[in-house]
Amino acid sequence: MAGHILPNAMLGILGGGQLGRMFTMSARAMGYRVTVLDPDRESPAGSLADVHLCAAYDDALALQVLAETCVAVTTEFENVPADTMRYLERHVRVSPSAESVAIAQDRIREKRYINQAGLQTAPFLVVEREADLDQNLSGHVPGILKIARLGYDGKGQIRVKTAEEAKSAFAQMGQQPCVLERMLDLQTEISVIVTRTGPGEAVCFPVAENQHESGILDVSIVPARVPDTIAESARGMALKLAEALDYGGVLAVEFFVLQNGELLINEIAPRPHNSGHYTLDATLVSQFDQQVRAMCGLPPGDTRLLSPVVMVNLLGDIWRDDEPAWDRLLSQPNVHLHLYGKKSARIGRKMGHFNVLAEDVDGALQQALKLKEGLQGRAG
Repeated sequence: MAGHILPNAMLGILGGGQLGRMFTMSARAMGYRVTVLDPDRESPAGSLADVHLCAAYDDALALQVLAETCVAVTTEFENVPADTMRYLERHVRVSPSAESVAIAQDRIREKRYINQAGLQTAPFLVVEREADLDQNLSGHVPGILKIARLGYDGKGQIRVKTAEEAKSAFAQMGQQPCVLERMLDLQTEISVIVTRTGPGEAVCFPVAENQHESGILDVSIVPARVPDTIAESARGMALKLAEALDYGGVLAVEFFVLQNGELLINEIAPRPHNSGHYTLDATLVSQFDQQVRAMCGLPPGDTRLLSPVVMVNLLGDIWRDDEPAWDRLLSQPNVHLHLYGKKSARIGRKMGHFNVLAEDVDGALQQALKLKEGLQGRAG
């Protein structure tokens, strides 16, 4: 990206959820002004931004304002309308590109692109009509049928064991395009957050080991408890993919580590990622600082890990009649609490997270799980 955008410039972001909020906080701390486009009047980012355009993501007037008042625009989610990104690209610097976002928002395009870049994914079958499930499925069942578009946090996914179950699941998905992905013998799941600002200008954050509950990220452990060879391979694959995409911005790459040590790319996200929230407290710069730097044409910051860390997601499940017992977290000198400013808690809704920093990763994990259990106990 040619030319630096310096503090006091107005930056725009599509989406006002927690990722938009943390981006806004980083940008404001660095001296930039922020415009958030989000249709929710009570969006977490909108309340902190200099300007909140409360409108739909395809609202022509709002997009015109964004294009005329901002010098660069980014996004906090991949399901933004492609035409919105293309319109903005004609008027203002957009990071990541509309094309990168379009690839990431469609599992079929995403997996094909990853394979074309010479990188491995789980074996998958493209399912665009029921007849696609009439072929020999031996290499793909038992598997998971995943809707190609608009699926996230475990939504739009159904496990299937037979062709009949796959057809039934496809009907449940409204016969929307899907991928049928073979179930694999997993050892663990890891992720890498890459920041790329141009050819040869790309860095990775330390590899995170991720544990999920009901398809939603529960805990991230950094550094990941995997052999150095696997961590190094993951970083190399993430960088190779960012290069293949000619990516500009922050890119999250999620991996499966199989029992035999094989490494496969699961999916990508063209933005900061839940598994990178540990960077707010445990690395020299955060993933949101990097998002600002990338869209402003600045070189990526130093990603070194300052301390072993465990991040725990806080979902709406732990809210009941009153607030959770925050004193249990805030009384710990090595724990950082981050709440997202959402007005109402719902089951499965991401309301915040906390990071536990400790001398070693096992100690951090033990403390994090105990604190999580304490909060859940209070809620129960």
